[in-house]
Amino acid sequence: MKHFTVTVLARGKKTEHRLYAEGKKEAHYMAKVKFPGILVKVEESSPPLEEQFAQFKANLFKNAKKKKLKPDSQIAAINQLAVMTNAGISIHDSLAELADATEDKTLKEILSKCGEDINAGSSLYNAMNNFRSQLGGLTLAMVELGEKTGNMAEALAKLAVMLEEIRMNVIKFKKAMAYPRNVMIAMAVAFSILLSFVVPQFKEIFEQLGANLPLPTRILMFLSDMLTQYGLFVLAGIAVIYLVIKYMIDHNREFRYGFHQFLLRLYLIKGIILYSTLNRFTLVFSELVRSGIPIAEALDTAINMTDNLPLKEKLTTVRSAVEKGSTLHEGLEETGLFENMIISMVSAGEQSGQLDTMLNKVTEYYKMRFDKIIDGLQEAIEPVMLGIIAVMVLMLALGIFLPMWSLGDAAMGRG
Repeated sequence: MKHFTVTVLARGKKTEHRLYAEGKKEAHYMAKVKFPGILVKVEESSPPLEEQFAQFKANLFKNAKKKKLKPDSQIAAINQLAVMTNAGISIHDSLAELADATEDKTLKEILSKCGEDINAGSSLYNAMNNFRSQLGGLTLAMVELGEKTGNMAEALAKLAVMLEEIRMNVIKFKKAMAYPRNVMIAMAVAFSILLSFVVPQFKEIFEQLGANLPLPTRILMFLSDMLTQYGLFVLAGIAVIYLVIKYMIDHNREFRYGFHQFLLRLYLIKGIILYSTLNRFTLVFSELVRSGIPIAEALDTAINMTDNLPLKEKLTTVRSAVEKGSTLHEGLEETGLFENMIISMVSAGEQSGQLDTMLNKVTEYYKMRFDKIIDGLQEAIEPVMLGIIAVMVLMLALGIFLPMWSLGDAAMGRG
C-alpha cells in the first residue's frame, strides 16, 4: 500500500489529509468518497516518521512470529496428498483429512486455510500462494504444473521426490559444516575468555611499567575493553543490526537485490547458490516442457520459483529472447550463466525434437555439480578456518609477547 497526501478545498480553506491506497487512481476515488469539498490534488508522499516506525515494528514482530514449516512434515503431507489425489479423493477433502491427521501446528494451519480457500472457489495454487514463504517456490511451481496438465497426483509425487532431494542436500550441507562450525565456536569462546580475564591482567602490568605498547597489543586491549565494559551493548547492537538487515531484505527489493548480488561474490556460497538455482530451474522447466506446456509459459513458471534476484533477472532475458523469436539455446547463451557444453546440448535437443530429454540431462549435470560442491565443502572450508584461527592466535601471541620482549630488552639495557 502506498501513502498519499490529499489536498481538499472546503469552506474556503485548504486542508490536507492522508490515506493509503494501491495506486493514484484508487487514492483519487477514495479521497472523493471520504473527504467533503473540492479535490485540489492527490500526490504520493512519504508517511510520517511515527507511522513508518510503527509499520517497521509491526512487520518486525510479524516476521519474528512467523513459524517455519518442517521439511519432513511438508514432504510427508505432499506424499499423502499425491496418493489421495491419485485415489480420486477431492483436493478439499484430502486437505481436510491431512489437517486433522497432522500434529504439526504450522502445517495444520496452512492445510486448513488452503481447504477453506478452495471451498470458496480458489485454485490450489492460489490458496498455497498465500503461504509462499513457508511452502517455497518449488512447491508452488509444481502445483501450478499439476493444474495446467490436469495430472496433480503425478506433479505432487515428483514434488515430494524433489523436496526429499533438497532436504538431503541440506542435511549433507549441515553435516559438512558441523566440524568447522564447532571448531570456530570453541575458538571464539576461548578467545572471548582470554580477552575478558587474561588480557586485563597483562594490561595492568603494562600500565604499571609504562611501556610503549605496539599496535597488536593496543588492538588487543581495545577488544578487551569493548568486551568487558560494553559486551552487552555490543551484543544488543549486533542483534539490532541483524534484525534491521533481515527487515530490509524482506521488505526492500533494492536492498534484497544488493544482498543477493553480494552472496554471489562469496567464496563457496556463490557456487552453492548458482548450481542449486540452475538445478531447480532446469528441473521444473524440463518437467513443464515434457508435459507439453509451451516453452515461453514453462520459462515463466520456472523463473518465478527462482529466489535469487540477480539470477532471476538474467533468466528472465531467456523468456524475452524466446518471445522475440530467438531459439532457446540463444536465449540461454545471452544470460552468461550456462556453459558452452550446456548450450550445445540444448541446441542439439531443439534440432532433434528431443528437448525434454536433453533438459533432463542438463538437470542431472547441475545436480552433479551441486552435489560435488556439497561433498567437498568441508575440505574447501578448512583453509579459511585455519586462516582465521591463525590470525586469532597470532594476534593474541603478538599482543602479549611483543611488549614483554620490549620490557625484557629495556631491563637488559639498564642492567
